[in-house]
Amino acid sequence: MTVFQAPVRFFAGASTPCGYKNSLPDLYRPEDGWRVYLIKSGPGTGKSTLMKRVYEELSAGGEEAEVFCCSADPSSLDGVRFPRLRVCLLDATEPHVVEPRYWGVCEQLVPLSVCMNEEALYARRRAYLTVAEENRALHARCRRLLSGAASLLNENARLQRDTLDEEKISRTAARLASREFPAAGGEGNEQRRFLSAVTPEGVLPLFETVQALCPRIYALADDYGAASSLLLTELRKRALAAGLDILTCPCPLSPENRLEHLLIPSLGLAFVTSNRAHTVDFPVLSRLHAARFSDAEALRRCRQRLSFNHRAAEELLNGAVVALSEAREVHDRMEAICGAAMN
Repeated sequence: MTVFQAPVRFFAGASTPCGYKNSLPDLYRPEDGWRVYLIKSGPGTGKSTLMKRVYEELSAGGEEAEVFCCSADPSSLDGVRFPRLRVCLLDATEPHVVEPRYWGVCEQLVPLSVCMNEEALYARRRAYLTVAEENRALHARCRRLLSGAASLLNENARLQRDTLDEEKISRTAARLASREFPAAGGEGNEQRRFLSAVTPEGVLPLFETVQALCPRIYALADDYGAASSLLLTELRKRALAAGLDILTCPCPLSPENRLEHLLIPSLGLAFVTSNRAHTVDFPVLSRLHAARFSDAEALRRCRQRLSFNHRAAEELLNGAVVALSEAREVHDRMEAICGAAMN
């Protein structure tokens, strides 16, 4: 199964140790004149197909768009956003429920139940309930495995942080900001995006999006996450203070929403983390290595624990990927039941 192709794409959300987290409510600001269509329906009833057709029609006419893929099935869409038109369509159903805050003024509901044969679906209710519970159990298993992996990886981040020279990180952020961030005036706007997610294909980063939006890329090589997160947090504060609009991308395995990537499209500039799960293996403007901020001897003393934690976390992540793959197969059965009742 491939990721739905578009020049700029993110994940609508991600499975995390704390459950499913989504960024769909961050995609529009009612006060800025957005019109939002919240599509409500069941699995396999045409939500993704409808959004794909709208995307294809408007893109063929030259409209630029962001698409939001489903982390449980990257070939499916959970949202599409047209910045110039200030219009977006969102799959507003579980697990990324979005309810209207300003019904009719900003958001409109699009209930696909009007296209449903209710009696045909009701007749197959027992079969549907069985597969729905099976799907729910597999996602619960995935969350437990992710929680175990996250615990080990976050311990590695804590071990690394104890070895870091945080003043050096702050000075590096100040130099980068002075070099790269022109003063735009006012306070910048921040939006959250998921650039990577655990999917049935494994941990999948959408680095093509970074390359499409930001040709100038700094890669932060950091296998443990603490150094890159501290540097990105400093850069985030300085970019907002300079009046720049930014996209911040959290690590889906971090309960603390540790930053993994920072994009500033207006400058064509990005700072992305490269690690074992998602390696930046394409040409970049500059590469910064976390080792420059660490006490090498202190880190060496932790190497055995770091290595054990990484191997164990990798096994747990592999188990979570298997659970998601099985859940997708079950979800396909749910879609078949619902889809047979749709016009």
